[in-house]
Amino acid sequence: MDTLTLLALLGLLVLLIFLSAFFSGSETAMVSLNRYRLKTLSQAGDKRARIALELLEKPDRLLGTILLGNNLVNMAAASVTTVIALKTFGDAAIAVATFLITIIILVFAEVPPKTYAALNPEKIAFPAIHILNFLVTSLSPVVKAINIAGNGLLKLIGVSLETKDEHLSPEELRTVVIESGNLIPKPHREMLLRILELENITVEDVMVPRSQIEAIDLEDDWDDIVIQLSNSPHTRIPVYEGTLDNIVGLIHVRKLLYLIHTEKLDKESFREVLRLPFYIPEGSKLSEQLLGLQSNRRQTGLVVDEYGEITGLITVEEILEEIVGEFTELIPGQDMEIHVEDDGNLIVPGNANIRELNRKMNWDLPTDGPKTLNGLILEEIESIPATGTVFELEGLKMQILQAQETAVVVVRILT
Repeated sequence: MDTLTLLALLGLLVLLIFLSAFFSGSETAMVSLNRYRLKTLSQAGDKRARIALELLEKPDRLLGTILLGNNLVNMAAASVTTVIALKTFGDAAIAVATFLITIIILVFAEVPPKTYAALNPEKIAFPAIHILNFLVTSLSPVVKAINIAGNGLLKLIGVSLETKDEHLSPEELRTVVIESGNLIPKPHREMLLRILELENITVEDVMVPRSQIEAIDLEDDWDDIVIQLSNSPHTRIPVYEGTLDNIVGLIHVRKLLYLIHTEKLDKESFREVLRLPFYIPEGSKLSEQLLGLQSNRRQTGLVVDEYGEITGLITVEEILEEIVGEFTELIPGQDMEIHVEDDGNLIVPGNANIRELNRKMNWDLPTDGPKTLNGLILEEIESIPATGTVFELEGLKMQILQAQETAVVVVRILT
């Protein structure tokens, strides 16, 4: 073989290896593209992203074209290498040449291009997108015939060819938000995670328990009611007769201001401005009740159990605080006061909500059972602990500072 022919064959071999690298990298890059980013770019007018989405809508055509091209150039490279070895070194060199071309293709046309494409899919896919689109269109009849044969074989062995649903599940979406890093500011990321978490939170997880509901009894003396209204920190207050289970309505402070202005504030006019209560079933999802309160234009809902008895109260503000954190003023008697002693120990009220404790103190107390620290302690000990009892709960060492006959009142968390 003359030198010119040898150089021509070597040049052709280099070109074929380059084409093999192109097809290998393009294949990995296309399947590694982020579909949601492509949709965003396409909506913003990026033509390459639009073409990529169109090609990925029919992956069998795209992959069929790429694999057809890749196999053709690889086989051509092997043939050229065989010719070079045969003409230069004779029959004995054919086996060595086959081994060498396999190594060369792996080193130069398979592993590096695919690795780089997997790490930088857009840098490979976007420059190649027009070539791929042309090849898919040009080779469509051949690829279609190959796909018919391949798909027939898959159906024969029972493989479904239906496109899978690409919608993200809540767990997958949560992972995407967590892994977003600096792309989403930390406060926004935490807010998104809390929104996703609403699906797992029930009304009783965040409601004000029955024992802490401030309400007005119409059977009380009118002067006492006026004093209670004057000192109440709430804008909406439940009103009942005799027992809290007999709710007759809710009063809004704004209505009282109108009655005071018209000098018609008495028990009869007070009854007339009451708004019918909005009831919420215990155990329902927080996300559903937020929509329920919104659609009924209510700020407050009364939580009832299966027997129709009032078990708590919930407001839109409390639901929103599960998303954005605390933003309302602390309510006297209902705020979770955690005192830090000089030695670092914490003094926590027994009625503290476990979810709030976890959020404020970065603890991991279980929330799938009792909703208060008192309830969690009683479930763990299975009795009313005496004052001074020291025990460990979920990795936290606790001491009972004050206990009544029916509940734990104050707990010290030993650090």
